[in-house]
Amino acid sequence: MVQKPLLGICFFLVLLGCTNQEKLTYELTSIKEQACESCPTIDIQVPKILDETPLASLINKAITEEISAQLVFEESSGDVVLENAITSFNEGFEAVKRQFEDQTIPWEATLSGDIVYEDAQMVTVVINSYLFTGGAHGNSDVSYLNFDKVTAAEIEIWELFDDEEGFTHYAETKFRIQEKVPQDDSINQTGFMFEAEVFHLSENIGYTADGIQLLYNPYEIASFAEGPIVLTIPFQEANKYLKRKPKS
Repeated sequence: MVQKPLLGICFFLVLLGCTNQEKLTYELTSIKEQACESCPTIDIQVPKILDETPLASLINKAITEEISAQLVFEESSGDVVLENAITSFNEGFEAVKRQFEDQTIPWEATLSGDIVYEDAQMVTVVINSYLFTGGAHGNSDVSYLNFDKVTAAEIEIWELFDDEEGFTHYAETKFRIQEKVPQDDSINQTGFMFEAEVFHLSENIGYTADGIQLLYNPYEIASFAEGPIVLTIPFQEANKYLKRKPKS
């Protein structure tokens, strides 16, 4: 009689342990730098996966490469090192300042990341960046990084789908409804700038809590003034096209 509750508690703890094992362990890494009042400002806050696994190493490397690519002023060979990318950004500002003496506004780089989706099969990381390197305004960008937790590999966009063509057609229908573009007119009828007037999937697609999300950054299909354009398709609608089918 006494053993039954004990067995129940043990079973619960086993289930809890299995659930916890599905989730990555991470902490936010914060880097803030401004060497002087007239120097560039750099603010970085991105997740660092703490698990000692090939998947953790892969994700950490991919995040470092993504934010470093935003900061590097001149491309260089060799492994990507965040400290070198920060140095490159600062040196880029100084080089421009020497060339254009009236360049008085310091550059700015703000980059942040978060895990926006995770289940037993995959994890999605989003990287948000804002860079000001002179001119009338800064530029914002959002990148999704998708990873297969089973194979410990980064997932390319085409690898998300069992039926990419079918998903593209469905996404176009949803896009036209959301953006009020008549179904029988050109996709650019209301001012979009799709190449050859043909709808295409965005360069950034990721899983989120609300469904699979297509995010078009400024200038990708519209002017800067339009800002990012986001289309979210619930999994219950998208699953028949997806290779990895989350519970809707």
